[in-house]
Amino acid sequence: MSALAFTRQIHTPIRIKPKIKHKQKQKPKSFSTPPITRASFSDPFVIQLAEILEDSVSPSSSLQKLRDSSSESLLSTSWPSRKDEPFRFTDTSFIRHSQIIPITKPPQLDYLPSHNGDALLPYLVIADGFVLNSMSKLSTLPDGVYVGSLLSDSSDRIAKRVLEFVADFEWGDLFWSINGLGAPDMTVVYVPAGVKVENPIHFKYVSVEGGEEGSKKLPVSNPRVFVVVEEGGEVGIIEEFVSKEGNDDKCHWANPVLEVVIGKGAKVRHSYVQSQSLNSAHIKWTAVRQEAASTYELVEVSTGGKLSRHNLHVQQLGPDTATELSTFHLSVGDQTQDLHSRLILDHPRGYSQQLHKCIVAHSQGQAVFDGNVKVNRYAQQTNAGQLTRSLLLEPRATVNVKPNLQIIADDVKCSHGAAISDLEETQLFYFQARGIDLETARKALVFSFGAEVIERLPYSFMRRQVESHVKEKLLTSTFKGSSR
Repeated sequence: MSALAFTRQIHTPIRIKPKIKHKQKQKPKSFSTPPITRASFSDPFVIQLAEILEDSVSPSSSLQKLRDSSSESLLSTSWPSRKDEPFRFTDTSFIRHSQIIPITKPPQLDYLPSHNGDALLPYLVIADGFVLNSMSKLSTLPDGVYVGSLLSDSSDRIAKRVLEFVADFEWGDLFWSINGLGAPDMTVVYVPAGVKVENPIHFKYVSVEGGEEGSKKLPVSNPRVFVVVEEGGEVGIIEEFVSKEGNDDKCHWANPVLEVVIGKGAKVRHSYVQSQSLNSAHIKWTAVRQEAASTYELVEVSTGGKLSRHNLHVQQLGPDTATELSTFHLSVGDQTQDLHSRLILDHPRGYSQQLHKCIVAHSQGQAVFDGNVKVNRYAQQTNAGQLTRSLLLEPRATVNVKPNLQIIADDVKCSHGAAISDLEETQLFYFQARGIDLETARKALVFSFGAEVIERLPYSFMRRQVESHVKEKLLTSTFKGSSR
């Protein structure tokens, strides 16, 4: 078993602003690795990817600003390698050496599973990046709340409010820009001031199109969701990512982005569950901006994907702001589960707590945690905590952790910690001393390790669903051959 920790390195990439060339609409095409690659600010692979993404989407005046800024960024960015600090432990060559094909139309309805969540909740089905209105149910939303396409929104007021923030985020990477250029539409959640949405809004993302294992074919989807909660509003968001039933061995790439703007005194509860194909790539961006006295709570459980990475950026933009982040990652195969988080506190009396837990139950599996909390000069009387704990159950399993707490203010209460281990012998002995056999003891300890995060999911149907899924994953991998 190996566990590595490294100090953070900072470098500034060279960026240029090339002239963007707009071409006539052409039939979307696929591509594989070009014969010549250069590690420079004009990467032929990325340029070619930008071209096919631009060809794959329909013109949209509402999204043009986002697409232009994303195109400009892509043209001056090279594909990330292990030499780049943010990707030091994350190998993206699986995507780089595939035949990437943008998905240009929604799938047929008969290919899709029925909704299996709480039937009383408002829900939206997004298949291969496209909203399927016929499979969605939004009739139970309060007056004034809008959930739907930005392009089909008849209210200029909501569109203008959302477009104030679009393309106004400076921390994104290449995958953020790929989504900005390739998103066919933007799904909007708008909650007016003072409105509390009683039931959470359930987004079910389904990846339908996929390539056969070994074919190099990698269809890519770029769903994008924008949430705006005005002053005093409250809403719950559930994001569930799955592959179509029977596609557990298919290859596809989901590249979603969620942006959240939380007004003064507002609250957002965010549940994010990812259980896609073990041959898939799943690279997600979540960007959150919090005004004064607002609250953002995230609970994440990720078990799917050959390559799964969550880029999480939260910025507190006012005093008395609260942020709680709880994540659980499980790697039961040749998988990489990666969390890169960045939390910036700039104002007095901020509160943040981050708990990250992961289990690596395969000799070729790995987990990555790169967590950055920055308490700036004016964030006095801040209370910030960060804890990462990892459980390695197989020889040669790997966890790379980089907890980073940077404090510039001088009147704060801050802490962070990291622990990586196998099951402790003293804990196993405690069970055995009470007549419980070793195998049962191991199961109890492993299941309870992730339960601390799963129990924080705020909705009972999702807790039951996730708990059952995690237990099944562990029983069929870590405890093969044991009785249930």
